Parts: sequence; C-alpha cells; structure tokens
Amino acid sequence: MKIKVWKLTSTHHYQAAAPAGKKKKKKQKQQHLLVATLEKHKSAVNALALSNDGRVLYSGACDRSILVWEKEDEDPNLNLDNIQGGHMRVVGVLRGHAKAILCLTVVLDLLLSGSADNTVRIWKKPQGSFKDSSSYACFAVLQGHTRPIKCLAAAAIHDNNIIDDGNKFVSGNGNTTSCLVYTGSLDHDIRVWKVSVPLF
Repeated sequence: MKIKVWKLTSTHHYQAAAPAGKKKKKKQKQQHLLVATLEKHKSAVNALALSNDGRVLYSGACDRSILVWEKEDEDPNLNLDNIQGGHMRVVGVLRGHAKAILCLTVVLDLLLSGSADNTVRIWKKPQGSFKDSSSYACFAVLQGHTRPIKCLAAAAIHDNNIIDDGNKFVSGNGNTTSCLVYTGSLDHDIRVWKVSVPLF
C-alpha cells in the first residue's frame, strides 16, 4: 500500500483586466504537488504521525505493524518542504499490537499507537540511539477500553513540579518526563491517562 507526500504551493497571478484608473489585483492560487510516494506496507495504512522536528514519519497499518521512516539526507536544515521521492527510507518496524493500528500521535519524544486490540502502546527510543532506529521500546500498554481505540491526543504536563528542559518536561528529580494521554474508543468512552516516562 502507498503513502503519498504532497506539497502545498502558492502562485500569484494578476487579473486580466481592471477598471480604468485602478491597478490589477494580485490573487494567490494554491496548488498541491505530489512529491513522493512511499511503498513498503503490505496492507492498508490507517494512521500517520510526524516527529516534532518533522524528520521521522510513523505509519500504522492493518497488518499490526508500525513503520518508522527517516529522511536519508542528514542535513539538519532539510525539512519536509524539500523532500523528493526516494528521500525517506524505512529504518524500523514496531510490532506488539494484536490487531490493526488505527491511530498514532507523537508527544515529546514518545510515539503512541491505538489499536483494534483495545489498547494503546507507548513507544520510546532510548537516548543516544539515533543511528539504531530499530531500538524503539514499548515501555507501557494502556488497558481499560473494551472496544477499538479510534483516536488519540497527548500533551506535555506543565505544573510546578515539571521543569522545561528544551523539548522535554522533566520532573524535579530529572528521572522522568510526564504527559497526559487522551484516548477515544468505540466503547463510547474517552479516557484521560497521566503517564510518567523514565528517561532511559
């Protein structure tokens, strides 16, 4: 199955004619251009999520797998606006869910996946493992819903016990980071979870 990457561009054009004594008006026209097609999944893709810096794409599919895509170009100034076909490659596969992946979200340096198996898994790459993209670990499974998880949202916690450390919010003891996770399910419930993440 395919993932298509599109770029939104804007072009300017002027009115063909204008009333006497008035300037032609400049109008903006937006256009979508296909810049890449990513093909690795063997089944339908249900969910996509981007890392906070836009350099890593996660894709979840019906075959229970999550593919991790990274840009091949190591230029830190490269962003998604500049990618062309072939500039992203699969660097890892995350497995653990018993049924299809239905939703994904990213918060801080965590990936969260919701599944038809009624659970949410929280994935983290150990610090210092940038080159070993297959080293993601599932350190928590949120259980409690009785039907498939259809949507996810998450946010870093800002309170008096949390210290802003760049793009992480680290507890006063420096050993954990925290976030709130919101899960919506076909069981009609929305659940809110507080997750403390070890900084490993």
